[in-house]
Amino acid sequence: METIQEKPEVHEEELIEPATPTAQFFNSESLSVCILAALESEIPIDDSPTMSLLQNVFIPINPRFSSIMVKDNENGGKHWKKVSVKLDDHVQVPVFPEGLPLETYDEYFQEYTTKIAMEQLPQSRPLWEIHIFKYPTTNAAGTLLFKIHHALGDGYSLMGALFSCLQRSDNPSLPLTFPKIGSYKTKSTVSGNLSVFMNTVTDFTWSLMKSSFLEDHVSPIRSATVGVELKPMTISTVTFSLDQIKQIKTKLGGTINDVIVGVIFYGTRLYMEAVSKGSSNAQSTALVLLNTREITTYQTVKEMAKPNTTTPWGNNFGFLHVNVPVKADIESVNPLDFVFEAKKLITKKKNSLAVYLNGRLLNLMRKLRGPEVASRYIHKTLWNTSMTISNLIGPVEQISLANHPVKGLYFCVINAPQSLLLSLVSYMGKVRVTVGGEKELINHKLYNSCLNKAFEKIFEAAINS
Repeated sequence: METIQEKPEVHEEELIEPATPTAQFFNSESLSVCILAALESEIPIDDSPTMSLLQNVFIPINPRFSSIMVKDNENGGKHWKKVSVKLDDHVQVPVFPEGLPLETYDEYFQEYTTKIAMEQLPQSRPLWEIHIFKYPTTNAAGTLLFKIHHALGDGYSLMGALFSCLQRSDNPSLPLTFPKIGSYKTKSTVSGNLSVFMNTVTDFTWSLMKSSFLEDHVSPIRSATVGVELKPMTISTVTFSLDQIKQIKTKLGGTINDVIVGVIFYGTRLYMEAVSKGSSNAQSTALVLLNTREITTYQTVKEMAKPNTTTPWGNNFGFLHVNVPVKADIESVNPLDFVFEAKKLITKKKNSLAVYLNGRLLNLMRKLRGPEVASRYIHKTLWNTSMTISNLIGPVEQISLANHPVKGLYFCVINAPQSLLLSLVSYMGKVRVTVGGEKELINHKLYNSCLNKAFEKIFEAAINS
């Protein structure tokens, strides 16, 4: 990843800005994490306006889309430098036989996403690609795939950039609307401050142990071998009704995220038990990612670029170590226990400053020992846990890209050192859960069926409670 055979010619005046510490952490010899986002078209894709849209709409959104990350020989840090973008190098249109059954194109699509998920983005050009899958699948008439390096920004930044290229299908002159986005906050009362202090000490100590030497058990969701990020990955999705999730939330209290995380925890334990009897009792930890900006909705790209903004472009998130609940008899347990447990754990973890202390620790580590050491620490943090859960909020209304109505959208983090990566996004009254699993380890059809089973049981139990 750091070894570059050739670099585009750049000049000193083309220096954009120093790469942020997090950007350097995610683009190093230890880590090269990307985001794969999919837009499913309701109609066959006409790719004729692609180059014009990229040149006139996408690239101008942020200088990083036309820059490469290069080393500063003086201090070992990295900078973004402006380069000429050869659009043909960034757009790929796979070719398959015509007139085949949808099920066959489903297989082609899955094989293709596995292939591009494994490939590294070349460091010699800006760190993004567009893949246009023009064949119909059971989910769409065609699918547009955006592969973007995490060094360019987090999900909030990149989704904000993507949404700036889209319009409302019902009325393009109106802005997109989104549900409110929750930010990471802690209590400020006297009793709350004491709780924050106690939780911070416990959580930060636990985080240090998990990031240093305390590994999760090897299990049906955690590989026994290092280097998972280099192995083939299968990407699939499960869809839940947002109205039904809200009904569960109304019955049980808490947040929509509490309900979804509870479903994931329950479904994961059901899957582990189905694969190997007794394995559902294994020590398993989830990293739940949190946006740390002070926001309630998406901001425009211009607003993100303003000086001293509270919604800056880049990577502004933290993670919480959350133990996946263990139940003695997973088959006979009350399904609602997982939602209550998720609510309890996440509320306690959010009422803590451990996220900010972890950020300070990484920054101190970078200053004293260099970004590569901090990157290895993040790699270890990910590897020692069993899964990551991240979520984003999508538009309420249907959106269109170049007059192509978007039937569905989802995203997935790829190239992270974990065997199971879960991403969630809401759109048009539905929540899409993307399951990224190590191909040789995770039976994605069984795992998805367990998620569906968990949701059905939780919904039924909540409605009848």
